[in-house]
Amino acid sequence: MIELNQFLNNGLFIGCLVLFYLTISVQLYYIFFIFRKLAFYRPNDKTEHEEIPLSIIIASRNDGKALEENLESVLNQSYSTFEVIVVNNNSVDHSKQVLSELEKKHPHLKIVEFNNSRHIRPGKKLPITIGIKAAKNEHLILTDADCRPASLLWLKKMAQGFSNKEEVILGYGPYYKANGLLNRIIRFDTAWIGVNYLSFALNKIPYMGVGRNLAYTKEAYHSVDGFKSHYSLASGDDDLFVQEVSKKSPLGIQIDTDSFCYSSTKKTWPAWIKQKSRHYTTSSKYGFIKKLLLAIYPISLILAWFSFVSLVIVGDSLFIFITIMSMFCLIKWWIQGRCLLKLNERKFALLFPFWDIFYAVLSPLIFLFGKTKRNNNW
Repeated sequence: MIELNQFLNNGLFIGCLVLFYLTISVQLYYIFFIFRKLAFYRPNDKTEHEEIPLSIIIASRNDGKALEENLESVLNQSYSTFEVIVVNNNSVDHSKQVLSELEKKHPHLKIVEFNNSRHIRPGKKLPITIGIKAAKNEHLILTDADCRPASLLWLKKMAQGFSNKEEVILGYGPYYKANGLLNRIIRFDTAWIGVNYLSFALNKIPYMGVGRNLAYTKEAYHSVDGFKSHYSLASGDDDLFVQEVSKKSPLGIQIDTDSFCYSSTKKTWPAWIKQKSRHYTTSSKYGFIKKLLLAIYPISLILAWFSFVSLVIVGDSLFIFITIMSMFCLIKWWIQGRCLLKLNERKFALLFPFWDIFYAVLSPLIFLFGKTKRNNNW
């Protein structure tokens, strides 16, 4: 019996040891080969360029209050030539009145009323398509009615990529700070998603952008027939489209803090989970490699901590394992903390070791719960 127990203990120890070194190695691969590029990212071109005429497209539905609060910050951008197209999609609130008043003061505001169509579908793809057709300029920037640019230089910064011959530009859209745990979790979730999609884009594996701060050319849009391949899905205008268009058009990122677009977080857990569940509807359509790369990171992180705790319990060489794990955490903190600093998320960078493991546990729980709450409506 003693020999059997010793054999089982040795087997458990060896299994945990192999798992520990394997998962640490996987994590280090992500850190040095995926996240490092964003951590040390510097724009190639900081020179001033001639300002390209732009068309800003906003798909709006029952966003009267948001339009009142935010639209003028878009209309008043410090940029020479641009138009703002708001597609008012079957709104039943006071959106039309708000837009009419703003149109009187801003001649570069173009309103497209879209009502009672038999083609009406959930999501923003149809109104975005209508906005693109109405746009007179080749270069497009998309945002949402509830978003406010971080500065009057938003358009100038987002358009820089076009001057560098890029046809798709991924921007970043953080949330405003507010009191409460939910706000912190949503802001970290957004920041960490930003770190991921921007890092993957820099490694030539783009898989998404954010619809509230995304730019592309008409040529890029038409090169993949717009949203045709995934039109049946309510979501996908900022991830499936990016994956498809990046195969044919050069893609870049913009992370200057003046280029950010801010919005407010959801106020309740059910509202946030519902929002997250809409985003998950398209993940099943991702390519196998992208699914694998996105899944391996959180799984390997959880298993690394699980194997470490197991080794501490059943192993003898505690100093070695604690030293390795401490060095591992410091490396993660250094590289991935720098990524968060690039997105101006200083507090999350400072407390990254906590948020890293907390989010790795929380994220799959949100995913599983969200699967039961899926809703494809706008």
